[in-house]
Amino acid sequence: MALVISVVTQKGGVGKTTAANALSSVIRASGKKILAVDFDPQANLSYSFGADTTDSLTIYNVLRGDAPAGECIISTAVGDIIACDILLNSAELEFVSDSREYLLKNALKSIMKNYDYIIIDCPPGLGILTACALCTSDYVIVPMLPDSFSLQGIVLINDTINRVRKSCNPNVQIAGVLINRFSPFSRHHREARKTADMIAGKCGIRVFDTIIRSCPALSEAHTLQTDITEYRRCRRAMNDYMRLFHEMQQKQII
Repeated sequence: MALVISVVTQKGGVGKTTAANALSSVIRASGKKILAVDFDPQANLSYSFGADTTDSLTIYNVLRGDAPAGECIISTAVGDIIACDILLNSAELEFVSDSREYLLKNALKSIMKNYDYIIIDCPPGLGILTACALCTSDYVIVPMLPDSFSLQGIVLINDTINRVRKSCNPNVQIAGVLINRFSPFSRHHREARKTADMIAGKCGIRVFDTIIRSCPALSEAHTLQTDITEYRRCRRAMNDYMRLFHEMQQKQII
């Protein structure tokens, strides 16, 4: 049965999709069976995987009941993915039933046994799509930049997850806060990391020991729709994400 991990952030531009893509790549490189689910209407994860959604069924079709999840999986050079497109933006208005938070969980049940891990890339913000993902998840990774705006989001996400625990998924846990685009030579970044430790600690949340250093080659790999484990310029980032994977294993998160 697959372990479901959502990558969730309150604001955009913090490396959320990059984290989902990179973590999927290093887990797949370890020999595990992994499925990525693009749950962000911007569809950046779908693009980075090289998934052509022009004539393909997407996660929107799965939620609508047009087709089972298994028929919507696209196999690419980067890995298996259920892609997304702009139509998912209508979810807030289209899916209005009292049980809509369970839509994604119910939709993925039929394929859970086929994978070791499912990584969900959530939209920025804490609306109904994110609530659906949290209702489905075992763990949540919260990416952030080492800046004051991202620090404010830790408390908001923690509050949201506490509400989800009470309403639809009492077992969801925050795996940790992941600091992205970190420069060890920046005093501001080092101070932001200490502040993140303090804020997260007050919320009872872990900040990962692993820090993802700045690596422009990651964006290059995604633009080229290339697996980061096979893109030599991404060696530093790949090593960071491999350390994250090992840290999650050592702390029995996965």
